[in-house]
Amino acid sequence: MSDNSNARFAAETGTGAQLRRLAGKSGPLIALVALCLILSVLSPYFATADNLTNVSRQVAFVALLAIGQTYVILTGGIDLSVAAVAALAASVTTVLMTQPLALAGVQIGPMNPVLAIAIGLAVGTLCGAFNGWLIATFGIPDFIATLGTLTIYRGAALLVTNGLPVPSFQSAEGGAPVAPFLIEAGTGSILGVPISVLITTIVALIAWWVLRYTAFGRAVFAVGGNREAARISGISVGGTKIGVYAVSGLMAAIGGILLVGRLGSANALMGDGDELRAIASVVIGGTHLFGGQGGVFGSVVGALIIGVLGNGLNLLDVSPFWQRIAQGAVIILVVVLDYWRRARRG
Repeated sequence: MSDNSNARFAAETGTGAQLRRLAGKSGPLIALVALCLILSVLSPYFATADNLTNVSRQVAFVALLAIGQTYVILTGGIDLSVAAVAALAASVTTVLMTQPLALAGVQIGPMNPVLAIAIGLAVGTLCGAFNGWLIATFGIPDFIATLGTLTIYRGAALLVTNGLPVPSFQSAEGGAPVAPFLIEAGTGSILGVPISVLITTIVALIAWWVLRYTAFGRAVFAVGGNREAARISGISVGGTKIGVYAVSGLMAAIGGILLVGRLGSANALMGDGDELRAIASVVIGGTHLFGGQGGVFGSVVGALIIGVLGNGLNLLDVSPFWQRIAQGAVIILVVVLDYWRRARRG
């Protein structure tokens, strides 16, 4: 081995390199802790139990979107329709659960809440799978395909709800309220921990396990790392794309239905703009925009950073206009640092 090779090997395997790799993996968590400490000093209200509980409930929705988005971005894709899918799944679930519907003269609503939720989850999963099918079958760029379906799913949600909150004061007679157990899931706590946070944690653990220990998870990383090599090795690239978008749709549906529990109703515009917060969470959490590297827990931490930052700026009475600028600046900074880190490794 030459002297140059020895030097390069030492640089890549030495203590300094190991510390840099550890800092890279732990960077989002370190940033979150630092942000919390700074806000605790700047505002006496930040570290209160009520405020932290409120923040965690707000973050749960975006975190669920980010978990599904992680799967998509790991394959080198992007899903702009996640918030619209969440709104559609939530709207379908709530309409079936609360409205006196009839099909061909047969009364089908208000429907059993568990069945209504199951149908809502299926709607979200199918919407996601349709995204993947469009991309895999016709070769449409992910950005364009999901931008189109974003509009379609929002429009479908408006049709389902007739543009009104559901249930609302204009709901038909014979309707039912949102199921009490769903309200409890959205607003209740167990031992001081919000139930929605517990559900999000369980979902994140399952999503992490799937990525780490299943053939599908290995295919996700393979497709994102080198699509042609994955195809040559026998991995169905199209099937994997459909799978990750189906996962994204399912996560969006879970998030949307939990949001119904927190708000007590559904509307077609719920979650508007949260698709961008989900993408930002994934990027801030360390997943590479071009795929192949990243993970679920980093995305959850990224969602926490965005949620804590927004909450802290509110407590500090910062104008909402400046908040948007600050959040955008953070996203750009993280992406620039990611490119810089990749360039140094290259």
